[in-house]
Amino acid sequence: MTTMTRPDQKAAAPAPAPATSNHIFREVGLPEDPNNLYSQTVGSMLHGAEVMGLPHYLRLILAQPKNEIMVHFPVKMDDGSFRLFKGYRVQHNNALGPYKGGLRFHHDVHLDDVKSLAFLMTMKCSLVGVPYGGGKGGIKVDPRKHSATEMERIVRRFTTAIAHQIGPDYDIPAPDVGSNSQHMAWIADTYTFLSEIGGSNPTATVTGKPIEYGGSLGREKATGQGVVDTLCEMLPELKLEPKQCTFSVLGFGNVGSWSGKIFQDKGAKLVTVGDHTGFIKNDKGIDAHDLAVYVNKPKSEGGTGGIAGYPKAEKITKEEFYKHKVEVFIPAALEQMIQEPEAEMLNCKVVAEGANAPTTPAGERVLQRRGIEVLPAILCNAGGVTVSYFEWVQNKTFKSWDLERVDGELKKHMIAAAGRTRDARRKYKCDLRTAAYIGALERLQKAYEVRGIFP
Repeated sequence: MTTMTRPDQKAAAPAPAPATSNHIFREVGLPEDPNNLYSQTVGSMLHGAEVMGLPHYLRLILAQPKNEIMVHFPVKMDDGSFRLFKGYRVQHNNALGPYKGGLRFHHDVHLDDVKSLAFLMTMKCSLVGVPYGGGKGGIKVDPRKHSATEMERIVRRFTTAIAHQIGPDYDIPAPDVGSNSQHMAWIADTYTFLSEIGGSNPTATVTGKPIEYGGSLGREKATGQGVVDTLCEMLPELKLEPKQCTFSVLGFGNVGSWSGKIFQDKGAKLVTVGDHTGFIKNDKGIDAHDLAVYVNKPKSEGGTGGIAGYPKAEKITKEEFYKHKVEVFIPAALEQMIQEPEAEMLNCKVVAEGANAPTTPAGERVLQRRGIEVLPAILCNAGGVTVSYFEWVQNKTFKSWDLERVDGELKKHMIAAAGRTRDARRKYKCDLRTAAYIGALERLQKAYEVRGIFP
């Protein structure tokens, strides 16, 4: 079976970062490794900072997170044995408000990954206009290899380990790859027992919770909804509209499946899909709603854990998947999936980044050379944190919003963020990723100008 894996270190290395980035890297002690995810993401921000003339002290501040927390905690397994797990919480910046960001449960979680995602959260919160800073966390664990009872103990024990570093007014976690609303419910419940009784709602310390326990309508689909809202806003500039578009999705988890379902409902046609189990194609169209039901089918009922074996599409190779002609390509899997080889194969007009940092700098240079527009993740991917903010507001005010209000408010934020990005591109005559970073940096700069540096 063809499988999809994260590119390894044998892939072609991106070109070195600009000299200005290297100078900042040396000042703050960052590795000058072009394959390092954190170096790549910070390097892209520093390029935007150079274009707009961001003061040197702000480049230094934003190049490193404020806090990096690593914990090790024992958990009793179902068979009575004990295992030691490693967890992370990185708090990048809180100039605009409390730290905010998801928790990734994955067997390959590393500190640099979490640092990169926390950094990107700072940028997307600023760009989309919500009063949050950036944070991120994770546990080095494969949830698929543990029972529900083991995962509950792992999640609750991790919450206990970081309880003093989170809170509804300080740092608010949420779901990410491998985690879900049930995990968030366990975190909220554990934190409630550990917090002091007071006027605040302790469940507001985490978002992405089940509706029955303080969650918000629209949160599950929010990131995918944001991807499609951004596409609908930006496609007219390319003389396209959804009904004219065929599209591909890489990764068919929460973000990929919701992006596919919502974009299809707008009139676009899904023709190829890839995930960790393989790649499929149907030129007549793949029903994203039906595929999502198939992907979520339990193994006891014949599920494959992914798209593999889907009977209404044919199996294809990875190369055929990337080379298939579409208007829109939506990478919604993991980071660094589109390096130079993938970028050379892609046959599309627009890449809409549903995942965090799916395109490497070298890959993006190939896409730019080939005239393929990239809608950057800090714009496209910001729907999740925006609706998380709405959930937090509802928890803090002991109110609930209907879905129409949630979707309407989300669309306003996504359109405003797209407008900031377009304005920066026109002003500085740069690519969309640089423009998005500039839009985020402008808001952060204004905050630091009025706050100052104490003492």
